[in-house]
Amino acid sequence: MNENSKLPGGSTDSASCFCRESVLEDGFHIEECRAAAESGDPGAQGVLGDCYQYGWHVKKDYITAVAWYEKAAAQGNPAAQRSLGWCWSQGKGVGPSQEKAIYWYTKAAEGGDADAQHNLGVCYDHGQGVERDRTKACELYRKAAQQGHEWAQYNLGVFYMYGYGGLEQDCEKAAEWYAKSAEQGFSDAQCGLGACYYEGRGVPQDFGKAVEWFWKAETQKNPQALNYLGICFEKGNGVCQDWEMAIDFYTRAAEKGYRYAQYNLALCYYHGGGVKQNYRKAFIWFQKSGQQGLASAQYQLGICYEEGKGVEQDERKAAEWYLKAAEQGDADGEYAIGLCYDFGTGVEQDSARAFAWYEKAALQGHAYAQCNLAFCYKDGEGAEQDYGRAAEWYRKAAEQGHAGAQTNLAWCYEKGKGVEQSDSLAALWCRKAAEQGNPQAQYNLAIYYERGTGVEQDDARAALWYGKAAEQGHVAAQYETACRCMTGRGMPQDDARALEWFRKAAEQGHGEAQYELALCFHFGKGVEQDCEEAVKWYQEAAAQGHVKARYNLACCYKKGEGVGQDYAAAREWFEKAAEQGYADAQYNLGILYRYGEGVEQDSAQAAEWYRKAAQQGHADAQNNLGFLYKKGEGVEQDVTQAVKWYVHAAVQGHTEAQLNLGIAYITGTGIVQDDAKAAMWFARAASQGSDVAQYNLGLCYEIGRGVEQDTDEAAEWYERAAGQGNGKAQAALERLGY
Repeated sequence: MNENSKLPGGSTDSASCFCRESVLEDGFHIEECRAAAESGDPGAQGVLGDCYQYGWHVKKDYITAVAWYEKAAAQGNPAAQRSLGWCWSQGKGVGPSQEKAIYWYTKAAEGGDADAQHNLGVCYDHGQGVERDRTKACELYRKAAQQGHEWAQYNLGVFYMYGYGGLEQDCEKAAEWYAKSAEQGFSDAQCGLGACYYEGRGVPQDFGKAVEWFWKAETQKNPQALNYLGICFEKGNGVCQDWEMAIDFYTRAAEKGYRYAQYNLALCYYHGGGVKQNYRKAFIWFQKSGQQGLASAQYQLGICYEEGKGVEQDERKAAEWYLKAAEQGDADGEYAIGLCYDFGTGVEQDSARAFAWYEKAALQGHAYAQCNLAFCYKDGEGAEQDYGRAAEWYRKAAEQGHAGAQTNLAWCYEKGKGVEQSDSLAALWCRKAAEQGNPQAQYNLAIYYERGTGVEQDDARAALWYGKAAEQGHVAAQYETACRCMTGRGMPQDDARALEWFRKAAEQGHGEAQYELALCFHFGKGVEQDCEEAVKWYQEAAAQGHVKARYNLACCYKKGEGVGQDYAAAREWFEKAAEQGYADAQYNLGILYRYGEGVEQDSAQAAEWYRKAAQQGHADAQNNLGFLYKKGEGVEQDVTQAVKWYVHAAVQGHTEAQLNLGIAYITGTGIVQDDAKAAMWFARAASQGSDVAQYNLGLCYEIGRGVEQDTDEAAEWYERAAGQGNGKAQAALERLGY
C-alpha cells in the first residue's frame, strides 16, 4: 500500500494496564492515565500520546502526543515507537523526516509490532526513505501478515500474484492471502479476491463468488469494487447484464477519481455502449484517466486527437499522448508512435525511431507492430535490409492470424526472400489470409490458381477469388473479374456484367479498365453504343498515359466520333501516343503531316513518322514509306529503298504493297526485272481483292508474261476487276469478246 493510515498506538507491554482498547471503555479516566504516564508507565505514556494525537478526552495536540510517544518509545514500547515513526513520516508534531521514521519503524518492527512491520515493508516496497528492496519488503509483510495484519496480508497476496520480492508467482497463495485479509473486511483484498474468482486466477473461475466479494467491498465505497461491478453488469458475468447499472457503477467510481473506471466510462461513451455515443464526453473521461497516468487512456487520447473525435483534430497532440503511453511500455502506444515517426504524423519523419518503437511493441507480441517491423527489414527503412529478419517477424505476426503478415510471408516464400523458395507454402499462407478476407491475398491467390503456382491450375477458382477481392474494392481484381466476364474464362460470359466491373475499376482510376470501358461504349459491348461516353473514358485513361486510349481518342477527334471533328486535337493525341512508341499512332501522325491535316503539310515529318512505325513492322507505314522513296517526297528519291519497304509490307500480306512490288518486278524499277515474280505478287494482291492487281494479273495471262498464256484465265481476272468498276478491265473484256 502507498499510504499508512493505520492508527498508531495499539497494544502495550503486559506490565501496563493501559492499552488503546481501554481508551474506548466507559471506565477510562484520562487523569488516571496521565498520572500513570507521569510515573513512568510506558503503556500509559503510549495511550496518552494516542489521546493527544486523536483528541480523545483531550484537545488534539500533535506536539504533546509526540512528547509522550518519545517517553514510551525510549522505554522500548513498540506501539509508541511505531506511532512516533508515523509522526516523523507525516510531519505531525515533529519533522517531517523519513530517515527518523524509518529508524522508529525499524525499532518497533524488531519489537514485533505488526503495524510497524507493515509500514516498514511499505517503505522498502516503494523506496520511501530507504533504497527500494522488495525482498526486504516481502519479509516484513510476511511477518505482519502472520500476526493477522490485514493490510500486510493483502500486500503479501499482491507479491505472490505478480512474483515480486523474489517470490515465484503463485496465484493460489495470492488468493489465500487475499482471503485472509478480505475476511477481516479489508476492501482492497475483497476486490483482489473477487478479481481472482472473476479471472480464475488461483481459484476456479466463479463469477458469482466474484460478485459477492465485489459487493462486500462496494459497501465500503471502494472505487475498484465499483468499477468491477460495472464490468460485471456490462458483460453479464455473475449478474444479469444491465447497461444502466454498469454505467452507474462506472460513473460512481470515475467520480471518485478511479482512473480505470474513468477509462471504462469513456469507452462506453466512445462506442455508445449503454449510453448515447458522445465523443466529447468520452474525450473528457479519457483525459481524466490519462492525466492520472493510465497508459491505455493515453493511447485512446491519441486516437481522439488524431481522428478529431471529441476534440479538435491535432496530430501533434495525438503523437504526444501516444508517446506518453509508449513510454509506460503500452504496446498499442508504442505501435502508434512508431506509425507517427514512420509517416511523419505529428512528428518529424524518422524511420530509425519508427523502427525502434515498432521493435518494442513487437517484442511484446503486438502483431501489427511485428508486421511493420518486418516491412522495415524488408525495405531497409530504419534498419539494414534483412529479408531473413523480415520473414521471421512476418511469421510471428502471421501465426497470430495477422492477415497482412500472412500475405507478405506468402510473398517471401514465393520469391524465396529470407526463406527457402516454396510455391506450396506461399499458397498456404496466402490462403490463410484470403480466407480472413484480405483482398490482396485473395487477389494473389487468384493469380496462383490462374497460373497453377503452388496449387493445381483452376480458372474457376481463380475467377472466384478475383471476385471476392473485387467485391471488397480491390481495383486490379475488379479489372480481372471484368476481363473474365468478357471472355467467359472460369465463369459464364456476360458482357453487361463485364462492363459493370470495368466501371467500378475505372471509377477508382484503373487506366486499363477505363480504356476497356471506353471500348464497351464505343462498340456497344454490354451496353448501347455511346461514343460520347466512350470519349469520356478514353480521356480518363489517356490522361494517365494509356497509349491505346490516347490513340483511340485521337481517332475519335479525327473522325468526329463522340466529339467534334478536330484534326489539331487528333494530332496532339496521336503525337502523345507516337512518342510512347505506338506504331499505329506514328503511322497516323505520318498521314496528318503528309496531307497537312491539323498541322502544316510536311513530307519530311511524314516520312520520319512512317519510318518509326515501319521499323516496328507496321505494314501500312512500310508501304507508304516505300511510296515516298519512289516519288522522292520528304526523302531523297531512292527506288531501291522503295522496293525494300514494299517487300517488308508485302510479306505481311499488305495488298497495296504486293501490287507495288509486282509493278516493280514487271518494270524492273529498283529491282531486277522478273515477270514471274511480278505475276506472283499480282496474284497475291488480286486474291485479296485488289482490282488493279486483278487487271494486271489478267494482262499477264492474256499475253503470257510471267505465266503461261491463258485467255480464259485472263478473262476471269478481268471480270473480277470489272465487277469492282475497273474501266481498263471492262475494256479488256470487250477486246477479248467477253
